[in-house]
Amino acid sequence: MIARLRNESGQALVVTALFLGVSIGGTALTIDVGSWYREHRQAQTTADAAALAGAQSLPANTIQATSVATNYAGKNGGGVDEVNGVTFRKGIQDHDTVVVNITRTAPGFFARLFGIDSTQVHARAAARSAVPIDVRWAAPIVVNKRHPMLSGGTCPCFGQQTTIPLGKNGAPGSFVLIDLEAWAQAIAEGDCDSKSSPPGNVGSSTLGDWLRDGFSGYLQLGCYASDPGAKFNSSNVTAAMNLRTNTTMLFPVYDTEIGQGSNALYHIIGWAAFHVDGFDNSGNSGSVTGEFEQVIWDGIQSDSGSSTPTDFGVHTIALVN
Repeated sequence: MIARLRNESGQALVVTALFLGVSIGGTALTIDVGSWYREHRQAQTTADAAALAGAQSLPANTIQATSVATNYAGKNGGGVDEVNGVTFRKGIQDHDTVVVNITRTAPGFFARLFGIDSTQVHARAAARSAVPIDVRWAAPIVVNKRHPMLSGGTCPCFGQQTTIPLGKNGAPGSFVLIDLEAWAQAIAEGDCDSKSSPPGNVGSSTLGDWLRDGFSGYLQLGCYASDPGAKFNSSNVTAAMNLRTNTTMLFPVYDTEIGQGSNALYHIIGWAAFHVDGFDNSGNSGSVTGEFEQVIWDGIQSDSGSSTPTDFGVHTIALVN
């Protein structure tokens, strides 16, 4: 048998060249894909922020919401779709949710070697305006839902000078200052169980802190204990209210009260924002002077809307699916 001699020189060079070509191509494509991903994240950030900005005008003004969302997106990279770029839908109530759709062209660099000049990235975000079920930074002054600027006719009425009384509210020995830490679950709609509710007896120093800074935790709807006595006359409360003049405070709104003194309970059904113009703590019949306002506040929305509180002009904004 005659052995055939094979000349395999050069094959390693061919294999190496092919490997390098594939490796370089894969690396280049990976770089472009990473660039496209970053462009998508930037588009998503713009869509989220534009939706949150637009939702602040809802549900009352969809025209303004469209303008705000479009302008905000335009200042942050643009890309709002020409058709159906900003739309509205019902979450808990009609037109309470804005949807922003963004499309951007992301250029290809190394991918052009494979005939890919660019690709389009898409982003979508929805934000809803709703009355919060839980809120932060509320103050311990309750307001009756039958206040003339909150009920009747076309009210709630905003921007009109009025007063909130700080005296007794009908329950013997109870005043409108409440203990925000003495919360009890309502056993039925508008029904507070005084037997299982903690009494209210917070010090004037703590009340002053809550009035000056707001309560740092999230407050739920339900029943809160009245703090007995005219503590709005204390130096702590007076100093806090003087500091809050010309600012907006958040007050719990109640519909019923039961019990008396430290066992009196207020059933809280919602929240009202009040711009404070002045504070009077004379005797047992003090008052806060100012105007109710419509505001966007730090709060938590209901997932289903089944426990939506009464709308007194306080809304919170959140991204939704």
